[in-house]
Amino acid sequence: MTVTQQRRGRKIMMTPGELDEFLTTQRTCRVATVSADGAPHVSALWFAWDGTSLWLYSVVRSRRWAQLRRDPRVAVVVDSGEEYDQLRGAELSGRVEFVGEVPRTGELCAELDTAETLFARKNFGLDEMPHDGRHAWARLTPDKIVSWDFRKLGGTREKP
Repeated sequence: MTVTQQRRGRKIMMTPGELDEFLTTQRTCRVATVSADGAPHVSALWFAWDGTSLWLYSVVRSRRWAQLRRDPRVAVVVDSGEEYDQLRGAELSGRVEFVGEVPRTGELCAELDTAETLFARKNFGLDEMPHDGRHAWARLTPDKIVSWDFRKLGGTREKP
């Protein structure tokens, strides 16, 4: 896993183990893509983390998918917490790669075995991934990861 050494915020940066646990247990991320005219687009999506890559399971007829096909650069934020002293999260960025058939119908694809098992268990409570012929996989092996965990500050602080 590539973790960027953060200049600011080293005190609140997650360790690799903390980051792995966080990304493994969270369900929803926010995916930022770029439209043809350069305008940003952000959408929520479920994901799976395999310890190295973030696996995005997207509807192939979505704006997000079309933008990723045109320009695979992406930034993804996974975060949690309501109060200031509970905020934690990570931003992962890089380029996605498309894996498996589009749309996914369940053809054998050994490269997807782990991602689909993780995703199905976490999001559906199943051991096998249900395929609907509308979604497909994009894998982000991040070039950069920045994280924060305000719980490390100790005590409570006023909200900004």
